Amino acid sequence: MGFKDFLNKLTHRKPQPSKDEAPTHWIKCPSCGALSFYKEVSKQHNTCPKCSYHFRMKASDRINLLADEGTFIEYDANLEPVDPLHFVDKKSYKKRIEENYKKTGKKSSVISGECKINGVLTQLVVFDFNFMGGSLSSVEGEKIVRAINRALNKKCGLVIVSASGGARMQESTFSLMQMAKTSVALASLSDAKLPYISLLTDPTMGGVSASF
Repeated sequence: MGFKDFLNKLTHRKPQPSKDEAPTHWIKCPSCGALSFYKEVSKQHNTCPKCSYHFRMKASDRINLLADEGTFIEYDANLEPVDPLHFVDKKSYKKRIEENYKKTGKKSSVISGECKINGVLTQLVVFDFNFMGGSLSSVEGEKIVRAINRALNKKCGLVIVSASGGARMQESTFSLMQMAKTSVALASLSDAKLPYISLLTDPTMGGVSASF
C-alpha cells in the first residue's frame, strides 16, 4: 500500500471514540459557543458552566429536579389522544401520534402526578415539548383538570410546568376548548384558597401561556 492509499484510508476511516467521550456526550452552548461535557451541564441543572445559558429540559428531568427523590407517582398515563376530526395534513394525526409515542415513550405531551416537594404534598403537571411540541389537546386538558381536582380533594398545592407551542391544530376547536376548561377548573382552586404555581419555561406560547 502506497502513501497515497494510506492517507486516503486514514481520511475515510470512521472515528472510534470511547464510550465515555463520544461526540454526542458534548454539548455546544448556543449562547457562548463553549463545548461542555454533558455531565457538567447536568450538574448545573442544564445550564452552561461558562455563561449560565439555560438549555431546554426533558419532562423527566424537570420532575427529578422538583420532586423529592422517590416520591413522584404518575397518574392518568393511560390516557391517549383520539382523532375526532380524522385530521390529515402531510400525515394523518394518528400517524403523528404513533411516531411521537415511539420517540418519547409517552402517550401525550403532559406528565401528571403527585409528589412531595420539600416534604409538602403537591400535584405536579409537566409538559414534554418533545411530544408534538408540547401542544395542548383534549387529553392534556383532561390530565390538567384531573390534577386540579386531586389538589382540591387532598387540599394541597398544584404546580404546572409549561413547555408548549400552544393549542394542537389537529384537534381544532376540541383543543381550543381546553383553555376554557382548565381556566374554569383553576378558578375553583382559587376559590378554595389553595396554592398554585405556574412555571413558564422555554418555549411556552399561544393559548397555553394565557390559560394556566
